[in-house]
Amino acid sequence: MAVDASIAYFPPAVAAGGQPEAGDLEDALFSTVREHAESMICWAKSGEALALEHDQLEEKTLAGGYELMRVLAESHMALRAAREQRRDDVVDADGDARATAEDGQEHTRVMIFGPVRTSRIAYRRRGKANLYPQDAALNWAGLHSYSAGVEKRAAKASAIVPFEQAAAQVSAQGAVTLGKRQAEELAIGSAADFDAFYASRLPEPCPAETGLLITADGSAFPVLPEALRPATAKAAAARAKAAAESGWPDDPGDLRKSRTRTAELACVADIPPAPRTADDILAALFGPSRQDRGAAPRPAPGPRAEGKTLVASARKPISEVIADAFAEADRRDPGHARPWFAVVDGNNAQIAAINALAAERQVTIPVLIDFIHVVQYLWKAANSFFYPGDPAARAWVKEQAAKILAGKHRDVRAGIRRRATAWGYSPAERTGADTCADYLENKQDYLDYPAFLKAGRPVASGLIEGAARWLVKDRMQVTGARWSLDGAEAVLRLRALAGNGDFDDYFTFHREQEKRRNHDSRYQQPQTRAA
Repeated sequence: MAVDASIAYFPPAVAAGGQPEAGDLEDALFSTVREHAESMICWAKSGEALALEHDQLEEKTLAGGYELMRVLAESHMALRAAREQRRDDVVDADGDARATAEDGQEHTRVMIFGPVRTSRIAYRRRGKANLYPQDAALNWAGLHSYSAGVEKRAAKASAIVPFEQAAAQVSAQGAVTLGKRQAEELAIGSAADFDAFYASRLPEPCPAETGLLITADGSAFPVLPEALRPATAKAAAARAKAAAESGWPDDPGDLRKSRTRTAELACVADIPPAPRTADDILAALFGPSRQDRGAAPRPAPGPRAEGKTLVASARKPISEVIADAFAEADRRDPGHARPWFAVVDGNNAQIAAINALAAERQVTIPVLIDFIHVVQYLWKAANSFFYPGDPAARAWVKEQAAKILAGKHRDVRAGIRRRATAWGYSPAERTGADTCADYLENKQDYLDYPAFLKAGRPVASGLIEGAARWLVKDRMQVTGARWSLDGAEAVLRLRALAGNGDFDDYFTFHREQEKRRNHDSRYQQPQTRAA
């Protein structure tokens, strides 16, 4: 490459001296770095610096350090430009040779320590986008000018705080000025390989007795009107029309529902067996009885989840999210040699999806209703039978819970209905009792607590419910937030990566995929790195 093609790119000392020899040229390229480092040393010895307190010294040194890193990177890019040789073997993905080349094509990239100019050879063909082999060697992004470091920082911050705050954090951590829109766009782009990342993983094998848990949940969050699911948008329009025609304002609860979309979550985890008894569960939920206090043994610890992988989506329906969880389970146990089971909160769509996917695989996957949800229904019945605050209500709920844990859920529902009838409750008074009895009858195929306890499996869905609180409520339900679908999907994925402990591994994978998309796919064959 002719040296004068990049004269404007070289430090002033080079431009003034004509075309130096290779060794002199490389020295000249880094002269700005040396000058800046010397100026920092001189300043550090100056009376001005010696008169500063430590906070001012820190700020001044940090600013100078960023600039030193920036000019070092820019000088390095200038060295690459000076050494880049014109090639005659550049062939695009369509098989067309790129015989026309043009030196000195500049582009400014934004790195953590500030904007850095780059210069490289462009290989042209009429009607087609240019090819830049040096960009491929450096794996620069294709759709934006930000470095991988800026992208990763923006993604990590966006997973925790709103985009505006994320932009401010990234800007404060370097010599970059990032805006809210740029932070959101970087977060969306950085989450693009979530599905491919998990599809490519080969988890470590587990002992045959270690169970494989599949669990699911959903949590609503506020979205922009265009991000509503079709059924929600239709219902919202109908409510708005009815409110306009009646002249009465819409019900606040209905109004909130008309502005939300449900994020669907599923989790797969390895569960080493930890057998327990019904008494262990009752003691954990209700505490020891009065006569046993001080003498009762501590409840046996429950099973502890290992190797948790959480998947989440605002875009996909629950059936597809659970299918993603099954795909993860298949990767962990392709031969179905381990016991698989599911714990859910009673949602019919979740249960139907799990049963359908199990049938496809021709395997039996026991499904259990979260026992905490069952106890909540028992309290609905207790509200029909007891006055508020009556201590007998708690004793009754505990007694019914013990029967259900023993496998006697049919006796419980029959007893609830019998009591409501025998005591002559009105339809309104017995609503809670009937709701509980109906629930126990509808879910009777998913209440085998004795089997789960004996096998050492969990009987509650605290794992996924805790994930839903952290993943959705803590980030997506920020006061005043209204999410776009793309932004919500990206943040859910990034938070899932952080929760799974896969954030750094994912970004290594993401950069590899970016190189394939932005560079390798545009050439007929993989290109060697530029000199």
